[in-house]
Amino acid sequence: MYENDKEVEKVILFAVDLDNGEDVEASLQELEELINTAGAVVVGKLIQNRERLESGTYLGTGKLEELSDMVYELGATGVCCDDELSPVQMKNIELALDTKVMDRTMVILDIFAGRATTKEGKIQVELAQLKYRSQRLIGAGLSMSRLGGGIGTRGPGETKLEVDRRVIRSRIAHLSRELEEVKQHRQTMRKQRMEGSEPIISIVGYTNAGKSTLLNSLTDAGVLEEDKLFATLDPTSRNYKLANGQEIILTDTVGFIRKLPHHLINAFRSTLEEAKYADIILHVVDVSNPQADSHILTVYETLKGLGIVDKPIVTLFNKIDKLEEMPILKDFKADKVINISAKCGTGFDELSDTLADIINNSRTYIEKVIPYQDAGLINKIRQSGNLLCEEYREDGIFVKAYVDKNFNI
Repeated sequence: MYENDKEVEKVILFAVDLDNGEDVEASLQELEELINTAGAVVVGKLIQNRERLESGTYLGTGKLEELSDMVYELGATGVCCDDELSPVQMKNIELALDTKVMDRTMVILDIFAGRATTKEGKIQVELAQLKYRSQRLIGAGLSMSRLGGGIGTRGPGETKLEVDRRVIRSRIAHLSRELEEVKQHRQTMRKQRMEGSEPIISIVGYTNAGKSTLLNSLTDAGVLEEDKLFATLDPTSRNYKLANGQEIILTDTVGFIRKLPHHLINAFRSTLEEAKYADIILHVVDVSNPQADSHILTVYETLKGLGIVDKPIVTLFNKIDKLEEMPILKDFKADKVINISAKCGTGFDELSDTLADIINNSRTYIEKVIPYQDAGLINKIRQSGNLLCEEYREDGIFVKAYVDKNFNI
C-alpha cells in the first residue's frame, strides 16, 4: 500500500502598484508569509504599475496574459491577489486563467479558520467566511452553465444558486444569534474584571510581534508561540504582580495586519474591543522587522477604527535580542517607549516600574492615620489601591498609599 503525499499548492502572487506611497513589494512579501502559513508555496510574483485598477479584471489585458503564461510555465495551481477582489474581478480572472483564484482576504480567513479553537473564535471565523462567500455567489450561475452549456442548464444552475443563498443566509442568521449570546457572556466577564480592583492592561500589536511570548514570559500563561502570522486568535487574560506588589490583569488580543478584512473586523469586534476597556495599552513592536514603522502605523489606524484613542500607551520595541545594532525607531503617540526582549526577559524591570508609575499617576497619594476602629479600610486599600507602608501607632495605623480618586477615607 502506497501513501501519496498531499500535493502542496503552488501560488503566484500579483498586485497593482498605484504609486500611492504603499510599499507593494513589502506587502507582497507579507502575503507570501500568509501563503506559507496557510500551507502553500509561492512560485512567482507579478506587479503592474497603473494609475487605477481595471474594474473588470483588476490587471490590464497585457498583464493578465503575462500572468496566464506564468501559471503555465511555473506549473502553478493558483494565483493570489494582494488586494480583495470584487466578485466580478474574481470571476473574470478565473475565466481568463482557468485556474484557482484567491485574494488576501480569502487567505487570512483560511488561516483564521485553522487557528480558531474556542467556540467564540470558531463562530466569528465561520461568520466572516460566510459573509465573504455570500457576496461571491453573484454570477455563479454563469460558472455553472459553463459546465454543460445549452438548453436546460441555466435553470438548474440558478435554482442551486438560490438554494445556496438561502442556506448561507440562514446559517449567517443562526451564527449571528449564537455570537450575540457569546458576546453577552464576554461582556459579563469584562464587567466583572472592570469591577475588580486590578488595573487591566491590554497587549496589542502587529501579528507575530511577540505578544504571546510576552504574556507567557510574564505570567506562564502557556499560550501557543510560533514564528508565524496569527499564531493565536483567542484572547487570554492572566493576573500579574508588579514589582511594587500591585496586581494587574494582562489581556492578549488577536494580532493586527495591513488590509485586515472588514468581515473579520466586524466578526471579531467584541474580541478586538478588549483594548477599548483597558486602563493601559501595551503596544508590542517587532523591531527586527524592516517594516516596523508601517506596522506601528497599521496598529494605530486599527485602534482608531475601534474607537481606542484616549488610553495611556506604552510601546515595547521587542526582539532586540535579534539585533546587532538598534534601529532608530520612534513612537510619538506613546507615553513611554521601552526596549525589550520578551524571549530573554530584557527590559521587564523597566516595564514593571513604568506600569506602576502610570497606574499611580491616575490615583491619589495619601499619608493618613486610620483609627483602629476603621482598620477594615486597610484591606480595601490593598484591594483597590497600592499600599506602600503601614505603621501601627498609639492613635491608629499610619499608611502611605495610592488610592483611587473616588476612594473615601
